[in-house]
Amino acid sequence: MFAKFKKFLILFVFLLIIFGSFGLGIYFGQLQCKICPPTEIDFSLFWETYNKLQEKFVDKERIDQNKILYGAISGMVKSLEDPYTVFLPPEETKRFEEDVKGVFEGVGMEIGIKKGQLQVIAPLEGTPAQRAGLRPGDKILKINDTSAQDLTVEEAVNLIRGRKGTEVALTIFRTEWEKSEEIKLIREVIQIPSLKWEIKEGDIVYIKLYQFSEKAGLDFREAAVEILQSPAKKIILDLRNNPGGYLEIAQDIAGWFIARGEVVVIKDFGGKKEREIYKSPGPGRFLNYQMVILINQGSASGSEILAGALKDNRSILLIGERSFGKGSVQELENLRGGSSLKVTVAKWLTPKGELIADKGLEPDIMIEMTDEDYDKDRDPQLDKAIEVLKAVR
Repeated sequence: MFAKFKKFLILFVFLLIIFGSFGLGIYFGQLQCKICPPTEIDFSLFWETYNKLQEKFVDKERIDQNKILYGAISGMVKSLEDPYTVFLPPEETKRFEEDVKGVFEGVGMEIGIKKGQLQVIAPLEGTPAQRAGLRPGDKILKINDTSAQDLTVEEAVNLIRGRKGTEVALTIFRTEWEKSEEIKLIREVIQIPSLKWEIKEGDIVYIKLYQFSEKAGLDFREAAVEILQSPAKKIILDLRNNPGGYLEIAQDIAGWFIARGEVVVIKDFGGKKEREIYKSPGPGRFLNYQMVILINQGSASGSEILAGALKDNRSILLIGERSFGKGSVQELENLRGGSSLKVTVAKWLTPKGELIADKGLEPDIMIEMTDEDYDKDRDPQLDKAIEVLKAVR
């Protein structure tokens, strides 16, 4: 009896091991298939081409396995034709992470692609790009001897960046010019201020926000305390040439101008999941101040979010030029081997549901800066803002 039971127990354990192994195989197979190629894509052409290169290409030493892999992935990502969705190999990933810290070596400008053309979004305050006279909307045709026509933003940044003291030549075209010009800049260590403010005309405070860096939230809070103790009761918020930064900082600053709980911006995922609504955290201390906002082609991302929030919630006038239209949301996905994928996951909508991406914000009072204005250091946009606020009683 015991011998029969022992045989049955051995058989049971044996079957348990077999079925358990089979189940584990299915489980781990499913896990692996999360990174397996979709069955509807035939990769045989890729491997056929790869094998032909290995077999036929004359310069064998130029065949770099990693470069081939990275190039293939970059080509796949570029096929989406979204300038903000890019594959970053390990070196570019490291550089991107350093940039987030806000200190880098280069010429100091935000660049982007609009209508297929690489261009300056904004020269940053106190940088070689600003001192050289670069402006929002300037088209970048060449970087040194490399055509900018098919470059991604990250590829262009890599060419423009470099050790301080070294030179980079940019071939620039501006709408007002008859032909392009080459502008040479010397790279520096770039550190960008977050804001400045001053009293104008007795009761108007002028606040210039350069970017929404990590430090900008604290700097704005300190400035706000001083402004609230000043005689100023009207505000000019200058967001010109502000290329953006952290959403959370733009949201916090919006909270000083609109009531707690009011919508700042809406994150739309294109139907893949429910929209996310970002609201004002308060304290709304400038809620009763008369305001205008200055924008131009260099106002992008976070500055468009802030301007859109104040316009939709308080009908605050926008003065200047149409903003850049960088209204999409990117997430950085870390990949194996130190690479990463910066991928557009959503688009920003103003509180009233207006799309920012590609369109930008239309000013209520359109005033364009001319070459003569820049040359003679005139600012008709700021002059108009002061005029509008002085008329308010």
